[in-house]
Amino acid sequence: MAAEADTASGPDLVMPAEADTCSASVLTTPLAPADAAGLARGFSALADPVRLRVLSLLAAAPGGEVCVCDFVKPLGKSQPTVSHHLKVLGDAGLVHGRRRGRWVWYSLDRERLDDLRAALDT
Repeated sequence: MAAEADTASGPDLVMPAEADTCSASVLTTPLAPADAAGLARGFSALADPVRLRVLSLLAAAPGGEVCVCDFVKPLGKSQPTVSHHLKVLGDAGLVHGRRRGRWVWYSLDRERLDDLRAALDT
């Protein structure tokens, strides 16, 4: 694992090389600014009870996909509100939508979730 000095942070702080940061833990390795921003986007998207319920529904779905229309009743939210939450999760890379006819079906990006989990692992 190569490391490079980040002179903007001071001569004593060693920042990991970019290739090493995608699986680095924030608890064991200093983060590069871009990596910190990407992780913050993911954690920020998770910091909402409705979005956590969306992830839970997706994780429990047989086949791993849920139609956008099937979130409205269990979440007790309007379709535009559900779409907003799915967009936030999608922008954070946590879910992916695939259009089938008139509806969009969503699935988890388990690799992205694993990356967030690994960022907190020691």
